Amino acid sequence: MSELSIPEHLTNRPLRVAVVGAGPAGIYAADMLAKSEAVSSGALQLKVDLFDELPTPFGLIRYGVSPDHPRIKGIITALHKVLHNDWIDFYGNVGLGRDITLDELKARYDAVIIATGAQKDADLNIPGVDLEGSFGGADFVSWYDAHPDTDRTWDLSAKEVAVIGNGNVALDVARILSKHADQLLETEIPEHIYEQLNNSAVTDVHIFGRRGPAQVKFTPLELRELSHSKDVDIVLYPEDFEFDAASDEAMKSNNQTKTMVSTLTNWLIEQEEREEAPSASRRLHLHFLQSPVEIVGEDGKVAGLKMERNELDGTGNVRGTGEFTEYPVQAVYRAVGYFGSAVDGIEYDGAAGVLPNAGGRVLDAHGQHVPGLYATGWIKRGPVGLIGHTKGDALETINHLLTDLEALQQPTSDQAIAELLEERGVDFATWEGWLALDQQEKQLGSEAGTVPTRFGEVTRDRVKVVSREEMLEHARAKKFAKSL
Repeated sequence: MSELSIPEHLTNRPLRVAVVGAGPAGIYAADMLAKSEAVSSGALQLKVDLFDELPTPFGLIRYGVSPDHPRIKGIITALHKVLHNDWIDFYGNVGLGRDITLDELKARYDAVIIATGAQKDADLNIPGVDLEGSFGGADFVSWYDAHPDTDRTWDLSAKEVAVIGNGNVALDVARILSKHADQLLETEIPEHIYEQLNNSAVTDVHIFGRRGPAQVKFTPLELRELSHSKDVDIVLYPEDFEFDAASDEAMKSNNQTKTMVSTLTNWLIEQEEREEAPSASRRLHLHFLQSPVEIVGEDGKVAGLKMERNELDGTGNVRGTGEFTEYPVQAVYRAVGYFGSAVDGIEYDGAAGVLPNAGGRVLDAHGQHVPGLYATGWIKRGPVGLIGHTKGDALETINHLLTDLEALQQPTSDQAIAELLEERGVDFATWEGWLALDQQEKQLGSEAGTVPTRFGEVTRDRVKVVSREEMLEHARAKKFAKSL
């Protein structure tokens, strides 16, 4: 960006950018702007305001990642460093279309970046999805991550459970369902989540994947973590270990695929060589090459899951064999992917769950770029890739925004966003408020101290505050300066 032309009106004031969505995608976009040559060289000043409908930042990391993933949770440390800068301010508990409109943002900022992600479950169009005991995987993740807008209770009365999907979310759901709650006490889960998981009736959790072991979508780390659950046996089935030419090529060319297949194969060999019968109180069954046909009901409740056996077709894809098996389960979790939601005032692709865009430039109904409007993250490209992939995605969007500097519409209102929100009585949270809430959650962990469990003592470092109102109370009660 060394040859970037800075418009005259931006030589004496900062470039003002609003980012809607305070998860990794939105924070990475702000960080890419700050690190761009135009800004880091001093040629362009920058002011970013970050908005989120929740009172807290960090989005998916806080409310979409399992609490027993401390390494991934550690990404918050890097995101925290971005937000702890003078050029960026956080406005939590502010919903676009609820508390403020897109036109009002456009009137105050040179550019608006939408980074609202994908938060709801993708549809699974088979009979029986509406039965009692049929759950969305994303909904369950929100529950065990104590999302403030999720019901506090969850039906965990099923002994036998099916999880449909072979991605990281499916493994997270299956692991949390099968894992003994005492192993989660070292995480940030609040008491009501622990108590319900501790009283779960589950004995068997079945994970079903449509393709073979060489085509799974989860990562080696996620797979290995399954074996870390105590008093849980992993059960594999020899007939599921089918490989075709495409599978062999994938194992040769992709170390991640090779690692996962090797891990699964070794588990199968160990299982077949084991002389003693499985003795754990819970079992986690991994099934491959099966597609869901119907969630079977009885008296309006889930009573089984009908699956069709698949076979590989030589390309890594599958075809049905016409052979069906019905598994007796009392709950089914659909973890077949996330789906993005419409954003107020912006064109929406309902088939793909994204905002129509060209490399991050948001398009109108006629396929033309809406001046000053951009997208990044899953609402831009769909829910694919890991969190780290969001950085490259943000870079593309930011490069286009900087290229468009001459064409950006100048703000028409000098009213500060905080003043507008205060006029409306919006109880917004700030970065200082998040720091206060952060301290409170650490204090709750300190007060819990060392806790005895069936697997030994654990020390609680943090306990998550759950309700929106309580979050806002802590945010109001104590203020911190960014310089601290």
